[in-house]
Amino acid sequence: MQKRKEILLFICNCIGMLMILFLFCFGLVMPQYEGNYQAAMVDKVKRLKETPGERIVLIGNSNLAFGINSELLEQELGRPVINMGLHGGTGNCFNERAALLDVHPGDLYVFSETNYDDADAIKNPELAWITIEDHFELYPLIRAKDWPDMIRAYPTYLGKCLTFWRSGTGNGELTNSYRRSAFNERGDNYYPRPVSEEGIDFTPATVNHINAESAKRLNDICQKLRGKGAQMVIAAYPIPLWEEVPSAEDYKQMEEELWQALDAEVISDFTAYRYDTSYFYDTHAHLTDAGVYVRTKQLAQDIRGYLERQQ
Repeated sequence: MQKRKEILLFICNCIGMLMILFLFCFGLVMPQYEGNYQAAMVDKVKRLKETPGERIVLIGNSNLAFGINSELLEQELGRPVINMGLHGGTGNCFNERAALLDVHPGDLYVFSETNYDDADAIKNPELAWITIEDHFELYPLIRAKDWPDMIRAYPTYLGKCLTFWRSGTGNGELTNSYRRSAFNERGDNYYPRPVSEEGIDFTPATVNHINAESAKRLNDICQKLRGKGAQMVIAAYPIPLWEEVPSAEDYKQMEEELWQALDAEVISDFTAYRYDTSYFYDTHAHLTDAGVYVRTKQLAQDIRGYLERQQ
């Protein structure tokens, strides 16, 4: 009996210590990245959950964040637009989960990734922590299978939070486009981008053939959206025309592979999204203001054509 009491007391002490640690971390130290680029996800999710009616929801990485004028898209299509695109460093599976946070019957979910050959895992769990912090409404972005990696990354993330907390330097913003306040209410990064920056690395602009893991995950999402009365389509991403860019035939082959592998309709001609390098801002996937306009008009045409075919 005495041994049992000692074990029970030990368990209670451990639970108490964990509760104190939890309150210290989540109630005092966190968050420390409120001004970070990734914190824009908090605002995007808020708009997603507060926007009524049948919406057009853009899902993907920063090719959307730095590549769409959602206000123009709204004007073209007559439906509210929410741009959920953010940093691809968290991995496709993380950003795609935003599609399931708040689904309305009649919604159209437009997926635009720059690769379809991922490993079906969160690429950078620390970056995912920087995104979700203590914003529990974002925790559904993490799947059950992702939590072991997230737990392993937490000490590194928390250590940096403690450094910010002790120095009082947390939750600040940069002065360039990579900050929370550079996003507008629709989720677009509207930091002025009149011309291209020098030294853009276009080598990542390659054809990425869809793999089985990505196809299964996207098809599962497609079925869940359809079950809630929403639709899902696949749209092209910006492709720079530089000296080593894959050929138009290569992109047509990739487009055909997407058609064959996915339940969702591919609404874009990928070769039509091959733009002069002057349209790119600072990476192979981010556009200048002029590039954003051209890409938005093109996407509006693709979506309009799809909606007309559904009537």
